[in-house]
Amino acid sequence: MKLGRLLAVMTKELRQLRRDRITLAMIVGIPVMQLVLFGYAINLNLRGLSAGVADMANTAGSRALVMDMVATGVVRPTLAANTPQQLMDALRRGQISVGVVVPPDFERRRIDGREAVQVLVDGSDTVVQSAAVQLAQMPLDNSRALANATGARETTAQQIGVVSFYNPERRSAVNIVPGLIGVILTMTMVLFTGVSIVRERERGNMELLIATPITRGELMIGKVLPYVAIGLVQTTLVLLLGLWLFAVPVRGSVFDVYLAAILLVVANLTLGLLISTRAQSQFQAMQMTFFVFLPSILLSGFMFPFAGMPQPIQWFAEILPLTHFLRLIRGIMLRGAGIAELWRDVAALVAFTAVMMTAAILRFRKRLD
Repeated sequence: MKLGRLLAVMTKELRQLRRDRITLAMIVGIPVMQLVLFGYAINLNLRGLSAGVADMANTAGSRALVMDMVATGVVRPTLAANTPQQLMDALRRGQISVGVVVPPDFERRRIDGREAVQVLVDGSDTVVQSAAVQLAQMPLDNSRALANATGARETTAQQIGVVSFYNPERRSAVNIVPGLIGVILTMTMVLFTGVSIVRERERGNMELLIATPITRGELMIGKVLPYVAIGLVQTTLVLLLGLWLFAVPVRGSVFDVYLAAILLVVANLTLGLLISTRAQSQFQAMQMTFFVFLPSILLSGFMFPFAGMPQPIQWFAEILPLTHFLRLIRGIMLRGAGIAELWRDVAALVAFTAVMMTAAILRFRKRLD
């Protein structure tokens, strides 16, 4: 082995890497991205769950109890309700994750040892469910002093009950399978269209397409539509297997499920088109897809609790289509919500699609020049 020839090959590889900016970005970007995501954004200790409070007692003791719950940092009051039904409606819409119900006879219940407070929790997310169970372990601080003052028997029974909705058995598959639809559609749809225009260029078909009277918009939409059908086939496959193997229910409208799937598919396809107009080769397109897929999996709420992330990371995650789809699909499939009730996430996906499609069309015209 000649050292000179070996050095020459090494120098050639380094120069080639320096010219390949996408690969160079992956060499530096992936470790930095993973370090930031796992070290800063991922937090398994759930904090700041959006909560609604129905304090029907409205006494000094009930207000102190609610303040004690807020002081734990697990819940963050975002809704004041008058009845438990209002809290359950907010849970179904995904407006809150936890509801705290303080009955009118709170003080009497606290003295005689009955269940004095109920914590209603959206059990479709097992992590949220676990956090609510821990919250219910909190003692009612002044129960002993109150018992002594009134001469009542002090009780040691747990006086905060937990009522779990939508997944009382705490089965992980109920939470994971609807999310898997979004993960699969994100991974495949972005990749499919990410390589589509690059493939045309590599095979020499681009000049033929330019020579035809087809417009830029027609070409882009024509490339997107076949994959919408493929995305719906994938959705159907996951739904059927989830029902057959894991008994995952669809409590809402099946039409709404497919409408939510179409919104995500189109959003991902337009993102893939934008990547395709930027990449120089199919390999580069696949590399760029990885930069979308990794944060989508880690920050959307699929693997780790969304509420546990720092606020700036949550703002960034709101840009990702998968974040909004998870809220839609879990709301429809597990909580029986209608897609109209989840209009904020629908609007976010539509806006994302419009921006990505416009950018892809503008970018494509520039490439043709």
